[in-house]
Amino acid sequence: METKKLTQFSPGAGCGCKISPKDLECILKSSSPLIPNPKMLVGNDTKDDAAVYDLGNGQALISTTDFFTPIVDDPYDFGRIAATNAISDIYAMGGKPIMALAILAWPLEKLSTDIAQKVVEGARDVCADAGIQLAGGHSIDIGDPVFGLSVNGLVATDRVKKNNTATPNCTLFLTKPLGIGVLTTAEKKQLIAHENNQIVVDLMCTLNKVGIIFGEQTYIKSMTDVTGFGLLGHLSEICEGSNVNAEIDYAAVPKIEGVEELIQQGCTPGGTRRNWASYGHLIGAITEDQKSLLCDPQTSGGLLVAVDDNHINEFVALAKSEGFDLNPIGKMVERTNSDAPYISVK
Repeated sequence: METKKLTQFSPGAGCGCKISPKDLECILKSSSPLIPNPKMLVGNDTKDDAAVYDLGNGQALISTTDFFTPIVDDPYDFGRIAATNAISDIYAMGGKPIMALAILAWPLEKLSTDIAQKVVEGARDVCADAGIQLAGGHSIDIGDPVFGLSVNGLVATDRVKKNNTATPNCTLFLTKPLGIGVLTTAEKKQLIAHENNQIVVDLMCTLNKVGIIFGEQTYIKSMTDVTGFGLLGHLSEICEGSNVNAEIDYAAVPKIEGVEELIQQGCTPGGTRRNWASYGHLIGAITEDQKSLLCDPQTSGGLLVAVDDNHINEFVALAKSEGFDLNPIGKMVERTNSDAPYISVK
């Protein structure tokens, strides 16, 4: 069978193939009322990273799923990235993963089973790193390759981190630099060297395990992971859900080295434009370059953390003890004007 690049089957690769927030809102509209369930701590009524169900013993079950088309050509790396990205939702809720199931859609007439096996093997290795088993899954034969996981986790019921609990007088931190969508687009255009692309792969394969530790801190008021909707998209979900405003210091936002030069070379992915079209009305004045980075769809991006201002030094020290040298990228402030943008960028 002829060797083919996985990314040739991916018009919108990784989290860049997510349905836009605007279209997703239309899809999820329903005239049927939600069935009330007091044990459902987090569900469809918020824009959180996962569903959370109270088990009645002080613990809650976190359940999530995530899958996408290839973002890299190496099948083993594709499996690792997809698994890392899916497990991240558990960490973003402050939980610890306990089990995963695989979701595999594979074009058997175009790509061999050996390639699919490498994808699954990559996912198995990431699950092992997270301390869980890839315990099963489901597969179908279909036109284009898709892979991901359904993941379950556990969290103490009083430690669940949500999108709608941020407060004014919080400082924002981000654990991974932005620019993954730009760099993967540049790689498709052959504008970056292989070693630079490997830096991005390593970044996407880094588990957000620190979310377990962050989840134990009551001074962390809100937490999410930055993925396909970009920093501004996921931050706007926090702002809308919590009814607060955010101010971002663009210069302080961590960026992958060289990303701004690649933006100048036209490496902004289509997902960035779709993102802006969906939530741009929530954002204040912004330059095109700022838009290209802050709306850039991330695949397996970092954790966005809102920390009570009275505990900034404590949080920075905790992050440092876990290997993260973090600096503030912005702050949450009171929303005093309901007609004003939710987010301003300086």
